[in-house]
Amino acid sequence: MFYGYESGKDVLKNVNLTIREGERIAVLGANGAGKSTLFLNLNGVLTPTKGTVSFRGKTVTKKELNELRRHVGIVFQDADNQIIASSVLAEVSFGPMNLKLSREEVWNRVEEALSYMNLSDFKDRAPHYLSGGEKKRVSIADILAMKPEVIIFDEPTAALDPLNADMLEEVLGSLAGEGKTILVSTHDVDFAYRWAERILVFNEGRMIADGDPLDIFGREQVLLEAHLKRPVLLDVYEGLVKKGLIKGCGIYPRQTSEFQKMLDETAIGKNWKD
Repeated sequence: MFYGYESGKDVLKNVNLTIREGERIAVLGANGAGKSTLFLNLNGVLTPTKGTVSFRGKTVTKKELNELRRHVGIVFQDADNQIIASSVLAEVSFGPMNLKLSREEVWNRVEEALSYMNLSDFKDRAPHYLSGGEKKRVSIADILAMKPEVIIFDEPTAALDPLNADMLEEVLGSLAGEGKTILVSTHDVDFAYRWAERILVFNEGRMIADGDPLDIFGREQVLLEAHLKRPVLLDVYEGLVKKGLIKGCGIYPRQTSEFQKMLDETAIGKNWKD
């Protein structure tokens, strides 16, 4: 797949990608690497200038774009670019209403989405007067009410404070637990390491790496080319193993809780507690 804007320069270059149902995918790369453009092509907002997008084995044409968007939802980086209605209730109900569902089904979906994002008490509020974190929750509720199979998050933690970033990560975990296919673009390598089961790395419009977190963060040339750092937890763990302070068992901790458990089972962990 290729995509170029009016300038004629390709922003996406020969991207060949298969996404499997239920995957948790983090997409990494510097600003301008092509992540957002990829997402807009996957959602049907943009159409490849060369190549195709297929969904469930069927090539998407102009006639199927609306159907694609029913199944592939996208949460934009800036919530203000997504929110258009005068109240939270009207905003979240906008998508389901356009699906021409029954009034009862629309209401059920809206109530469920608002509850999921802890927004039930906000339904009569004007979204543009909400905080940044609250707007982000509304923009996610927008997509949840559409009940897509695939949800794309473009830089979802951008401009969020730590509390709201933690909330968002909990939501992503819950959605993944329900079997949703999730793609997240991010600059947060620590989040990508602990959350994703697959990582795609982009640089200058090309996908330069595709693998599990340990594979990706073990490839120095890829990290250098994409201007990425290694996750802190990975560096700390390997540093302690190298110095013989903990015993490497071939199982790398992905969560701080897993790392703490390893420490608890070693002399260094016992000494710190003493």
